[in-house]
Amino acid sequence: MTGNVSSLELMVGPALGPALHRAYLDGAESIAPFFEYDYRSLSSYRAKAEEVDRRFDRKARLRAARALHPGGDLSPEMLDWVEREGYMVTTGQQPALFGGPLYCLVKALGAVRLAERLETELGRPVIPVYWMASEDHDWAEADHVSITSPKNELVEVRLPRPPGEGNPSLGRIPLGPEIAACVARLDDLLPPSEFARDYLDLTARCFTPGRTLPEACLDFYGSLLDRFDLRFVDSASAQVKEASAPLLARELGRSMESEELLGVTGRRLTDLGLPLQVPVLEGAVNLFFEGPAGRERICRDGGSFRLRGSGLRYSSDELLSHQRSDPRTLSPNVLLRPLVESAVFPTLAYVAGPGEVSYFAQLRSYYASLDLTMPVVYPRAGVTPLEGKVAKVLDKFDLDIDGLARPLHEVTAEFVREAVPDRVRDSLSRFRQGVAPGMAEIDRTVRAIDPTVSGSVKHARAQIFHAVRELERKIGHAVKRQNAVAVGQVEKAALHLFPKGVPAERVQSPLYYLARYGESFIDRLYASLEAEIG
Repeated sequence: MTGNVSSLELMVGPALGPALHRAYLDGAESIAPFFEYDYRSLSSYRAKAEEVDRRFDRKARLRAARALHPGGDLSPEMLDWVEREGYMVTTGQQPALFGGPLYCLVKALGAVRLAERLETELGRPVIPVYWMASEDHDWAEADHVSITSPKNELVEVRLPRPPGEGNPSLGRIPLGPEIAACVARLDDLLPPSEFARDYLDLTARCFTPGRTLPEACLDFYGSLLDRFDLRFVDSASAQVKEASAPLLARELGRSMESEELLGVTGRRLTDLGLPLQVPVLEGAVNLFFEGPAGRERICRDGGSFRLRGSGLRYSSDELLSHQRSDPRTLSPNVLLRPLVESAVFPTLAYVAGPGEVSYFAQLRSYYASLDLTMPVVYPRAGVTPLEGKVAKVLDKFDLDIDGLARPLHEVTAEFVREAVPDRVRDSLSRFRQGVAPGMAEIDRTVRAIDPTVSGSVKHARAQIFHAVRELERKIGHAVKRQNAVAVGQVEKAALHLFPKGVPAERVQSPLYYLARYGESFIDRLYASLEAEIG
């Protein structure tokens, strides 16, 4: 399934993100104390490798290997990894319909490239691992995907929530028969090509009734990226839950200390004018409990604990008893999850999105309090696919990509303003400039006759300016009608580059590009994500 990608250019650069992420990319000294390592320096990865070796012996690496897919069967490759004391580069995302947006694929291949580079530099095996966050419970974030249709319209495919009460984690929700209709919808949306049917068939094989979104996504990305040495881990797998149970139990008993530590770090960040990516809530434990009402945040309440949604109360012993009976009942929140990963896996680096970089800044002291050290936080690249048909529009109208990174109505309005003939703009400008002094002169003369008439002069001035604005609006509409084809081309270019006003990688499904270019798109993406280490 290869295709011609000569008309496709991948613009690779820093991913757009919040202020803290930008400061991290700039190497700002003010935020360096919040991170353990410098991701640009090879010496950081060597130092982290030494720290990992102190905590992970052969037995611990065997346990980590058994949690991976594929690899849990201890294949010869994984046995070699264990014997040679290998490491991991990790990344991850919550599962989503049809694999989610393009940046999920960018993160996965970014981890592959970083692992390859570190393996060469360190002389030890390094495998890339994708963490499938199957314990996430936000169905509304996972139930949809967006694709630009052959009509150049951004269409959202949304999967209805299967029936059932509560708010269970995604890994506990089997897909219903509605998933078949979502797959069928792709047939109308994917660009017609020699590759489209192959990817439709792949999607139909992975996303079937009775499976969960995490299971489907694992197989989907496993099939897409099977020629790369990428492994996967399900955050709710028995191996991960067994290995992380002591850490979760420990956190339950020290949640107040964790809150105080995170609060101190949070105040240091806000003092620098950097808002927190993850608010630290008073009394909230960094753990969830999954029970009859689904997955709920645990909160301290006097000498016991209360579930935020249902209000059910448990003692510490009762929660730990539930965990012993079913380790899946306790799970980490977004701040504790990276620590769980570092405790279970010999991770050198985590390939992080902009939001993840920002919340890692809250965690250095938290890691230390649990006898851990944060990994090297490697920021993922931002990728803007520039197709030939879009590049032609940019060249034709002398537009740049950044100029389209605004709401569509602003892009169109500016284009129309630029399309108004110079002589018309000049005439309106001269008229507007003459109104003010002319009306001022009239005001001075009428005041000598009757000062009360001055109010009428000001009213007339306001009416004139209103009429000019209305005239400009009508001229704009006329210009827009005359340039309807050009306006439509600019709108389509903006839709392809910045759907919903954000970079395409955050919205567009990779299936769009795969259907157009086949496996060549993955090859081009892989080649563009070279790891940058000094």
